Amino acid sequence: MTGTNMEIIVSTVEVPPGASGVLHTHPGEEAYYVIDGATALLPDGKQITFEPGKAKINARGVPHGAFAIIGDKTLKLLTVHIVDKGKPMTLPVK
Repeated sequence: MTGTNMEIIVSTVEVPPGASGVLHTHPGEEAYYVIDGATALLPDGKQITFEPGKAKINARGVPHGAFAIIGDKTLKLLTVHIVDKGKPMTLPVK
């Protein structure tokens, strides 16, 4: 981003059935848009459904992403990260 110490990273993410995410944060904001939906299992046993066409923002420093995809559908997201330039885009939560 011109005149700032932030950068924009746009990508697609695919999480196939059986794959799981790690609890993490970002040094900035992450917006995502669900291209292909799927069902995920959270660590507390709750299920959530990522619906196609839905969007959400994960705020700076807020842990998220600890889930496993269940069922037979691959989750596909378009992500936009606006993060501090020169820092790792993803920081695992210990």
